[in-house]
Amino acid sequence: MKALKAVIFDKDGTLFDFSTTWEAWAAAFLRRIAVSDAQAELLGRRVGFDIGRQRFAPDSVVIAGTPMEVALALASELPELTVDELVDVLNEEAASAPQAEVVPLTPFLSLLRGMDLKLGVVTNDAEAPARAHLAAANVEDGFDFIAGFDSGFGAKPAPGQLLACAQAMNIAPEQIVMVGDSTHDLLAAQRAGMRAVGVLTGLAGHETLAPYADEVLPDISALPDWILSQ
Repeated sequence: MKALKAVIFDKDGTLFDFSTTWEAWAAAFLRRIAVSDAQAELLGRRVGFDIGRQRFAPDSVVIAGTPMEVALALASELPELTVDELVDVLNEEAASAPQAEVVPLTPFLSLLRGMDLKLGVVTNDAEAPARAHLAAANVEDGFDFIAGFDSGFGAKPAPGQLLACAQAMNIAPEQIVMVGDSTHDLLAAQRAGMRAVGVLTGLAGHETLAPYADEVLPDISALPDWILSQ
C-alpha cells in the first residue's frame, strides 16, 4: 500500500461539529424566512428539520446536500423567491453561521503539515461560505485546495471535487485519504480511488458509515495516529 501524502476533509460535521453549528442556525433561519410559525414548521419538514426539537432527521437534505438541493426542497413553499434567489439567501445566511471547531484546528492542521501532508477541503456547501467559515477559524490559508459544490467540479457523492484536488496537488488518488461524516463523503472517496475515513461528529452513526469506510474514528483528533499506522 502506498504511503499517504494528502488528506481531504469535508467541512460540516468533520472540521466543525454539525449539530452545534447548524441546528440552532436552521431554526433561526427558518423563522426569519417564514411569515408564520406554521410556515416555519412546514419549511422545516421539507428539509428534514424538526424546528420544535431543533433536530435534523438522519436523511435530511441539509446534512450532505448542496444549497441548490435545499433550495429545491423549499421552493414550492416560497413562490416569491426563484430557486437561484433562494440559493443566494441560503449562501448569505450560511456564511454568517458560527462554527464550532471539533478540535482546535490551528494546532491540528500544523501537526498534519508537520507530517508532510498536503491538505484540502471539499464540501457540498458553496465555496464562498466555506472559505468564510475557514477564515473565521483562521485556517483558510492552511489548505492547499478548497472547493464547494459551485466551484466547477460537481458535488459529492460524485468524485469530481476530489479528483480536482488530487490534480491540483499533483498526488495520485490512492495516496490520498478523504475524511468525512456522511456516506456522500465516503462514496466520493471510493469513486475517486481514495482511502475513506468516517468520523462521528456529524449525524451518521458508526453502523451507517462503516460499510463505506476503511476506518471510522470518533473525530479527527484520532486521524494522525491512524495515518501513522498505515
